[in-house]
Amino acid sequence: MRRDYIFADNFKIDPYWWEAARPDLEEEFELPENTDVLIVGSGYAGLSAALELQRNGVETCVLDTEALGWGASSRNGGHVSGGVNIGKTSGLPAEMIRRMIDEAAAAYDHLERVIEREEIDCFYTRCGRFVGAHCRSAYRALERRADELNSVAESGAVMIPRDRQREVLGSDYYHGGMTVDLSGALHPSLYHRGLLNACRAAKVTLCPYTKAGRIESHNGKFLIETTRGEIRASQVVIATNGYTGDLTPWHQRRVVPVASYIIVTEEIGRERVRALFPSLRVVGDSKRVLYYFRPGPDHKRVLFGGRASFASKPAIETASRLYDFMCSVFPELRGVRVTHGWTGNVAFTYDRVPHFGTRSGIHYALGCNGSGVVMMGYLGHRVALKILGRANRLSVFEALDLPDIPLYGGNPWFLPLLGGYYRFRDWIDRTFTV
Repeated sequence: MRRDYIFADNFKIDPYWWEAARPDLEEEFELPENTDVLIVGSGYAGLSAALELQRNGVETCVLDTEALGWGASSRNGGHVSGGVNIGKTSGLPAEMIRRMIDEAAAAYDHLERVIEREEIDCFYTRCGRFVGAHCRSAYRALERRADELNSVAESGAVMIPRDRQREVLGSDYYHGGMTVDLSGALHPSLYHRGLLNACRAAKVTLCPYTKAGRIESHNGKFLIETTRGEIRASQVVIATNGYTGDLTPWHQRRVVPVASYIIVTEEIGRERVRALFPSLRVVGDSKRVLYYFRPGPDHKRVLFGGRASFASKPAIETASRLYDFMCSVFPELRGVRVTHGWTGNVAFTYDRVPHFGTRSGIHYALGCNGSGVVMMGYLGHRVALKILGRANRLSVFEALDLPDIPLYGGNPWFLPLLGGYYRFRDWIDRTFTV
């Protein structure tokens, strides 16, 4: 139910991040007739691949149906994860999961190197993360995860029992949790803008508002139809993640777009924010239908995200529910109004693992399952190294086949049912689990 009194007078359905870096201000380039590599998708993965390729002498063109970075790269929560969730629900062998954690830590290092190398001013800080346990059994599971994170990647994971929880989070909502030092926060749209500026400086051809159509293979090259004409390329990369459509049905059947929602409060002042986040860490939790939240980059407001609906709905319709989620964690925020509310798609895979690889000669980087700030850029970088013939070792995220999803052809009809089941299981856990 919509409750208008929670909205500030200047409430916007655009992402809060767009106040500093709106993605639709970039100029258009002419679509070339030929390029060495055509990349579909202008998010972190697409731009990271393009930057590596262009700087190594490979002519690269990036297409996007919308403005450059209009999707999740300028809509996410800005949490920077060092592999906290990678592989934990995949059902894969323990050794494979350990390899994923190790490589996810390497991906985190890669992100930090890129920010430093390109001098990207995006409010990046390695502030750490708190993962709240939604029930007692979840706390025990986090204890096992902390041991794994520390033994594999030296993540600095420490368990915080419930009686010490207020040292890191000004809330009694959780049953304790885990802090992880190998985590951080950034301004996602400014980070994207930094990658975009680096691509411009490297002379990558950037084509927003250019929808890719049919892709045909001819004599070892590709002919791609677009809304602005045809283009020929020696290599094609699909980097569309949560916005993967019917351009390539094989990928579409293997990636499920799931809407996530975020609201941002009006300014409440640094003192109040510090009371809610004593350590200024970003926060996630152990629920199947998780919450994720953090202080704003200015430490004057709160950003709160979650799966407010598993059906596709406008953000203004789900803001009231998300507001109630926020107030269940921080009751003292009831009465504080919100200035922005928006939605964006996360991409989930059947095995809950990020993937990159090649199918019928077409490269892809897809399915980061909520860890995209670190992983999408890294996967794009790895695709570029593969094209350049410079990958010195097989990535665990390439070694695994990208599985298809039973009874799924691109329409996520099952999400409301699955979401209801997950919410019920979370309620059971919190109510009855000991």
